[in-house]
Amino acid sequence: MGLTLFEKLWSEHVVEAYDDGTDLVYIDRIFLHERTGSIALASLEAQGRTVFCPEQVFCSMDHIVDTYPDRTDETTMPSGKEFILATRRHSHAAGITLFDLNDPRQGIVHVVSPEQGIVQPGVSLVCPDSHTCTQGAMGALAWGIGSSEAEHALVTKTLRVLRPKTMRVRFDGRLAPGVTAKDMILHLISTHGANGARGCAVEFTGQAVAELDMEGRMTLCNMAVEFSAFTGLIAPDEKTIAFLRGRPYAPAGALWQQAADYWRTLRSSPDARYDRELVIDCASLEPQVTWGTSPQHAVGISACVPAADGLDAATAESQRQACAYIGLAPGQALAGLPIDAAFIGSCTNSRISDLRQAAAVLRGRQVAKGLRAICVPGSMQVKAQAEAEGLDQIFTAAGFEWRASGCSMCFFAGGEHFGYRERVISTTNRNFESRQGPETRTHLASPVTVAASAVRGCITDPRELLQP
Repeated sequence: MGLTLFEKLWSEHVVEAYDDGTDLVYIDRIFLHERTGSIALASLEAQGRTVFCPEQVFCSMDHIVDTYPDRTDETTMPSGKEFILATRRHSHAAGITLFDLNDPRQGIVHVVSPEQGIVQPGVSLVCPDSHTCTQGAMGALAWGIGSSEAEHALVTKTLRVLRPKTMRVRFDGRLAPGVTAKDMILHLISTHGANGARGCAVEFTGQAVAELDMEGRMTLCNMAVEFSAFTGLIAPDEKTIAFLRGRPYAPAGALWQQAADYWRTLRSSPDARYDRELVIDCASLEPQVTWGTSPQHAVGISACVPAADGLDAATAESQRQACAYIGLAPGQALAGLPIDAAFIGSCTNSRISDLRQAAAVLRGRQVAKGLRAICVPGSMQVKAQAEAEGLDQIFTAAGFEWRASGCSMCFFAGGEHFGYRERVISTTNRNFESRQGPETRTHLASPVTVAASAVRGCITDPRELLQP
C-alpha cells in the first residue's frame, strides 16, 4: 500500500519512533517572531545553551510592531518595545537571521518565509505561532509549536511529537468569479465544525485547489488550524516550482534542477489510504461571511444567521451566546448589515494577489462615509510591489489607510485596536470575542468581500461590484 504525502514527509524526518505513538522528528528550519521568539532565546541564554544551527533559524519582527509608516521601536502595546529590543539583542547574539524593522524583507513570518524561499517542498519547519501550517501550501511539513518546544528545537533540531492521523479534503469543481480560497476554507469549517480535523494532518486536493495560485493555497492551509488540524498541506506542482525559482534561499545553479526533480516526487501514492476523507463541491459555493464568534459560524453571504433548532443543548447554548455577543438574531440577514470598519491584512490575506483583488473592487470607488478602512501588507516586499503597481494609490484614493507590514489588528494584545463593540469586516483568521478590540464584533471574509463591504458601508456580496 502506498503512502500519503504527509506519511512520506513524516517518515523522512523521523529520528526515532517510541512505543507510546510519539516520534522524535528532525526539524530542518525554525522561524521565530518577537512575541514568543524573544522568550525562547532569552531562556536559552539564561541556561547557557546555544542554538545548534543558527544558519537555519530565522526571526521577524511582526506581531507587536506598529504598522504606521513612520514607525520606530516604540509600540502601542505596553512593554512592546522591550520585546523588540530583547529579540534584536538575542538574535544577534545567537547569530540567527533577523528581519528587523528597517529590513526591506521584514514582514509576517508566514508571508516572509515563502517569499524568501526559506520554506521549500519536503522540509520540516516549525514556528511558535499557530498559523505555521500556512507554509504547508509549499508541500512542506510545517506546524506551530510553543515557546518551550521552540527552545528544544533550537538546541537539538528535534521535537518529540505525537504522530497525527491523515485526512484528505477534496475540493471538486471550479470556483465562480468572486469566490476565493478564503471562502473554501470557511465553508469547510462551517460544514464540518471547528473540531472537524482534530488530531489530523490535512491534505487539500481537487480541481479547485489545483487551480488556485500559490498565495490562494497559503490562505487555504493557513486556516487548517481553525479546523483543529495538526497541519495542512498541498502537494507541490509546477506552480510551486515556478513560485520558488529565483527566491533568495531557494536552491540555485545545479542544485536547482536536483531540487525540482525531487519536489516533483512529493505526492501521495494513488493507492494511499487516509484515516478520513471529505469532499466539498465548489461549483455552487458563494462568498462566505461569519456571523458569530468562531470560524465555524460562517454561511454564504446570501444566507441568514442560522437558528439553533435541532442542535444539541451545548451547541445551541453556544450559538445563542455567539448571537448575543455579535448582536444578531437567528433569521437575520447578513447582507446589508451596517459595519463600522474594514480591515485587510494578516497572514491569511495580505499577499500581493489579495491586494490586487481588493483593489479591483476599490478602483474608482470610495469607502462609505464615516467608515474606517485599513490595509496592512503582509511584508515590506508586498508593500513595495503594491506601490510599484500603483495599488497603494487605489487604496488611499478610496479612503483606506495604507500601512507598513505587520500583524497589526489581527489580534488585540493591548495595543492598537478597533473600538468597543464596533462591527468590523476583516480578512483575518479568527473572530473570537475581543480578538480585534474590546468586545469588537468581527466578521471574517475574503479581501474582495471586505473591499465591497467597505464601499457600501455594509456587508456586501462582492459579485455585485465586480466587473463582468
